Amino acid sequence: MEKKLCLRNKYWVLRHGKSIPNEKGLIVSSMENGIKEEYQLADEGVGQAQLAGELFLKELKERNIPLESVRICYSPFARTSHTAKVVASVLNLPFEGPQCKMMGDLRERYFGPSFELFSHDKYPEIWALDEKDPFTRPEGGESVDDVATRLESALAIIESEFQGCAVLIVSHGDPLQILQTVLNATKQNTESSSNDLASIIQAVKVPSVLSQHRKFALVTGELRPVE
Repeated sequence: MEKKLCLRNKYWVLRHGKSIPNEKGLIVSSMENGIKEEYQLADEGVGQAQLAGELFLKELKERNIPLESVRICYSPFARTSHTAKVVASVLNLPFEGPQCKMMGDLRERYFGPSFELFSHDKYPEIWALDEKDPFTRPEGGESVDDVATRLESALAIIESEFQGCAVLIVSHGDPLQILQTVLNATKQNTESSSNDLASIIQAVKVPSVLSQHRKFALVTGELRPVE
């Protein structure tokens, strides 16, 4: 019997606004560096986050979704928490309140010591490796599969805690494109005999799916509904 992933909430993803590391052309992917205030949003990024918040508010109104139903789940990195804070302000939601939730599993993909604090020019090396084998880790870093596994965990927590909510996930380029890749594949997959979230996602975490994550890339400050 055909089983499809039925989520209890509606989801939007938002890549953080342009950050100071983006401006400097630096890869900042470790938790230790990522939470430093010096790596939060650049001025341009604050403007992008503001615009994303306004767009999200417009979409909520168009869908008749009340603000009480909104939940903002965000990565602990400075650039993502800064973005989430700006969006919460646009929506007039208290950032320290119950509608905003920091989640460690939404953090940036760690690319490893060979890439940390090096130039953005090294990204193509990682993505070439991903395309060849999304289960291979950059030395000391996380593979696409590693990130997909922790995003699955984050999604399971959100689904268990909230129901009937409009959930905005504020995260980073690689995690968000990996999340979209997995969720898109679950819609195409009709082979799973289970309606368990973990089982359905596990069935699509295969090289042919995970290696395609760049197709779902987002620019900084881009808001996208996950249909």
